[in-house]
Amino acid sequence: MLPADQRPLRICLLSYRSNPHCGGQGVYVRHLSRALTDLGHRVTVLAGPPSLQLDPDVAVVPIPGLDLYNPADPFRVPSLRELSDPVNLLEWLGVSTMGFPEPFTFGIRSLRWVRRHRGDFDIVHDNQSLSYGVRSMRRLLPTTATIHHPITVDRDIAVRAVKPLWKKAKHLRWYSFIGMQKRVAPSLSRVITVSACARDDIAREFRIPAERFRIAPNGVDTCIFRPLPGVARESGRLIVTNSSDTPLKGLYYLLHALTLLPAAKPVRLVVVGTPKKKGGILRLIRRLGIGERVTFTGRISDREFVRQYARASLAVVPSVYEGFGLPAGEAMACGVPVISTSGGALPEVVGEAGILVPPRSAEALAAAITTLTENPGRAAALGDAGYRRVQAHFTWQRAAQKTVAAYREVIDDYHRFPPR
Repeated sequence: MLPADQRPLRICLLSYRSNPHCGGQGVYVRHLSRALTDLGHRVTVLAGPPSLQLDPDVAVVPIPGLDLYNPADPFRVPSLRELSDPVNLLEWLGVSTMGFPEPFTFGIRSLRWVRRHRGDFDIVHDNQSLSYGVRSMRRLLPTTATIHHPITVDRDIAVRAVKPLWKKAKHLRWYSFIGMQKRVAPSLSRVITVSACARDDIAREFRIPAERFRIAPNGVDTCIFRPLPGVARESGRLIVTNSSDTPLKGLYYLLHALTLLPAAKPVRLVVVGTPKKKGGILRLIRRLGIGERVTFTGRISDREFVRQYARASLAVVPSVYEGFGLPAGEAMACGVPVISTSGGALPEVVGEAGILVPPRSAEALAAAITTLTENPGRAAALGDAGYRRVQAHFTWQRAAQKTVAAYREVIDDYHRFPPR
């Protein structure tokens, strides 16, 4: 028989928002579950909407909700039969009053399932729902959670970005679930996070002692994100991987930076994604008069995504804050020179393999873009250094190994100090 610290684990992984192809949390669940399975562990994912398709050897248990944010039928009115379920009613009332109740209601539904199947698992791993249901699960099974970064950062940036008081109130209402998370997170014996910066910020915001954290950096799917031989980089072609109007992602500052670049060397920006039709980004592009220099790809496949990286001369990550910084890691894995802000954990990912500039500075972004477009040799050297850095530090196998080490500590804590 294998020693306890080497036995395969039976893992219940919770994911309240489960798109495996977009959104950092869905991508995290997809790749971590695969890497844990490859290490010999058995993983079952409890998945909220949308439906989650993983590899056949990773079990998926759908946890249906009302899915009121489904872009195909947003904010629909549930039927009376649906609302006869008290949890559905709470979800509908929360959305109707401009809140975000999904983490809370997903936690209740998942707790019901875990109670019935507690004998099938060694540990529960929550992916940042931090719901009251998760707090109750820790009385049934060893339980931990990944917090990618403190959502208080998103809330504070969103509130500062708008002036009308009613819009500030709207954001505060949307982020009201943070109160629940601040009460649940400190009840866990160990918390997993993805960077030292995220650890320090979460410890401060959520009042959790820093020694309770275990750092397991995210991985990059190096089977997908890799250099493409034979595809030539196009001079002056920049790529950014977020089309969001979210102030946290900093696209606003990159668009302003384009207007500060020398006209003699035209630069084109490729934005991976689709902007909101009535969002502020399209209005800003029109106001700045840079429509001919900005292209949105729309939703693209992984294969086309990597091809876009291969054609780009530079990748820019203008985020105000990142708990990890997966876009930087993916660009580096493709050998693309990276310009990144120093927001949040980005310096931990980029290291010396890119140029770091202060967040919220169009001027600094423009200066860095000019530096690398005028020095192709330095740009190529940074691209090579980034590729080597990802291979050495940011694979999903390493992420899974560190996560399992945290699991074993949580299981030991549970048996030595059973929750009250």
